[in-house]
Amino acid sequence: MTTSNDRYRPGYHFSPPSGWMNDPNGLIQWRGRYHLFYQHNPYEARWGFMHWGHAVSDDLLRWRDLPIALAPEPGSPRDDGCWSGVAVNDHGIPMIIYTEVRGGIQLPYVAIGNDDLTTWRKHPHNPVIAGPPDGLNVPGFRDHCVWREDDWWYQIIGSGIIGQSGACFLYRGRTLLEWEYLGPLCVGRVGENDEMWECPDFFALGDRYALVLSPLPLNRAVYLTGRYQSHRFTPEAHGEVDGSRDFYAPQSFVDERGRRIMFGWLREARDEATQLAAGWSGAMSLPRLITPRADGRVGMTPVPDVEALRDSHISRTLHDLPPDTLVVLDDLHGSMLEIAATIDPGAAREVGITVFASPDCKEETRIFYERESGRLVIDRTRSGNGYTDALSTALPLAPGELLDLRVFVDRSIVEAFANGYACLTARVYPTRTDSDGVALFATGGAARLLSFDAWQLSAVMQRS
Repeated sequence: MTTSNDRYRPGYHFSPPSGWMNDPNGLIQWRGRYHLFYQHNPYEARWGFMHWGHAVSDDLLRWRDLPIALAPEPGSPRDDGCWSGVAVNDHGIPMIIYTEVRGGIQLPYVAIGNDDLTTWRKHPHNPVIAGPPDGLNVPGFRDHCVWREDDWWYQIIGSGIIGQSGACFLYRGRTLLEWEYLGPLCVGRVGENDEMWECPDFFALGDRYALVLSPLPLNRAVYLTGRYQSHRFTPEAHGEVDGSRDFYAPQSFVDERGRRIMFGWLREARDEATQLAAGWSGAMSLPRLITPRADGRVGMTPVPDVEALRDSHISRTLHDLPPDTLVVLDDLHGSMLEIAATIDPGAAREVGITVFASPDCKEETRIFYERESGRLVIDRTRSGNGYTDALSTALPLAPGELLDLRVFVDRSIVEAFANGYACLTARVYPTRTDSDGVALFATGGAARLLSFDAWQLSAVMQRS
């Protein structure tokens, strides 16, 4: 099935060649090239019968599809499959550690790759862990984070303790085939009633550690930062990886330049019948650079590599934004854009940018800072098809602090980054062909635009 004619298919965010895509898996740079694996149903644009899709890139931007890496056993039921995991370099040998589901049972499996990562062989020693820790009643036992410390491999597996909270269980092994249980890395709640911690990602960040989670039923990606010693992680602070449920199950890796880079799954916000008719579902976020910050937050910005997408450019400087007035940018239209603005919020109650705007503004998506709540907001109540709600994440600007806003627009995706740490993503589906305008606005008081730059961005998806 061809999917190239769908107007909502992203131009520079990765999406599957066809069928369904969810969690990023196995992120690794191998022999200088970036590899992206992902949860994939190649047969239809709905969840189920999970395979590992595979794509490769030289620059994190231009991806080429490769053959499916892992597939369920022939004759497996629809709910069986090869679920989320990671890829590691085991002394020069590429290895995948993932969850395989057989007859409803979730167990850790290992696969060995060839030198170009295009062929994978499931190890005959599988499963490498017989099951969840003894004596615990768990809702699931899946999703892996694996790292090396001295002569040991360590891994955590996402889980929970029924009637108590979410949990990550910690294991240690001399090899990737034999593991001993060390106890829970962390147990607790980040939402009101955590049942299961999906897709854990654990890593050192400056002088602390970060634990990234996708808890259920919260259904949104969050992070905890704190101390790691004696095989236990003690959280001291927390925040949102992204304030939207449209962004989920992030995974990060360290590239050959020492950068920690994260991708997340961008869910569709349109109904299943529409996704099936389109023939594809799901996209990846832009790669995000993860850095420590002095204020204890996790720094998250687009990797500088994305600047290679920039094409034609316009700019503005020192422009007053009068209250309750829309400042339309007549020379800026498009569905694939990058916008960077620095704004002094002044006395404004709300200040920000409108994209995907029709000339009469009856259809639009608004991205703005809301002073009273101290939050970054994407309002898609008039965005077109799909969800009609407002999304938000914490952005507590101090008195006199400027709003540093960077927005990426890609046909059905809006990714917003603010002040080096706040991220918010929305899937939107404008219905009108003239919904391609951009405007600035302030409400309830005047603000001042200090700088504004915008670029048309190039479509880069390659299909083999």
